[in-house]
Amino acid sequence: MKHTSHFMGLLLLPAGVLVLAFFALPMVKLIVTGASGEEGLAAYWSILTVERHREALIATLLLSALVTLVALIISTIVGVFLVRNRFPGSQILVSLLTFPLAFPGVVIGFLIIMLAGRQGLIGMVSQTLTGSKLVFAYSMTGLFLGYLYFSIPRVILTVMAAAEKLDVSLEEAARSLGASQWRVITDVLLPALKPGLIASGAICFATSVGAFGTAFTLATNIDVLAMTIYTEFTLGANLASAASLSVVLGLITWAALSIARSLSGSNVAAAG
Repeated sequence: MKHTSHFMGLLLLPAGVLVLAFFALPMVKLIVTGASGEEGLAAYWSILTVERHREALIATLLLSALVTLVALIISTIVGVFLVRNRFPGSQILVSLLTFPLAFPGVVIGFLIIMLAGRQGLIGMVSQTLTGSKLVFAYSMTGLFLGYLYFSIPRVILTVMAAAEKLDVSLEEAARSLGASQWRVITDVLLPALKPGLIASGAICFATSVGAFGTAFTLATNIDVLAMTIYTEFTLGANLASAASLSVVLGLITWAALSIARSLSGSNVAAAG
């Protein structure tokens, strides 16, 4: 037994060192730095007391919630359809839908600029048709499209995996008992997909809350929490404010994943 315990201890030692060096110590340093400014621990309340920080928090939460909702709706419809209907090119379509997973946030931001920027495709078409150029890449609308672009692949893979395990006979039984298509969806299909939807929705929300690359690329008229932290750190040289906001951002992400894990009864981990 002693030899076994020593062996297990040796196996766990590298993991313990990694956790201590790359998670515990940096987190402690970040928390201490957040309270090292003139405001002390009160800096952690600046997310609610400072108007710019509060507005950035509200904008971030609303944007992330909207992205999550739309991604869940689109991915559920498309994911279930692709699982239930096999046709020539379906695998290619799945590959294309999940292709954005290979793109970093900066590249996605650049794609949005090419679509809806000053020299973008939508601007050129709208100018030809109406005489005025439609530009929205550098706004919350552009950021919404960017976040949605990289969120759908994350959600659709989870939905498809869950849909493949569904018992189609339950839906057939519901129809045979006179249930309408809508009742079948709300009473049979969605409850069966619920754990997967909660898990993928939590990942989508957490990723959107903390996403930086896309916001940085499009940040002309955008003020989300990740950009506020960047501004405090680089332009304001306010390490305490940036650190306190980073801790709050991390707590929001952790809370979203913890709530989803308790609701879905499955393991939920952030991605991206």
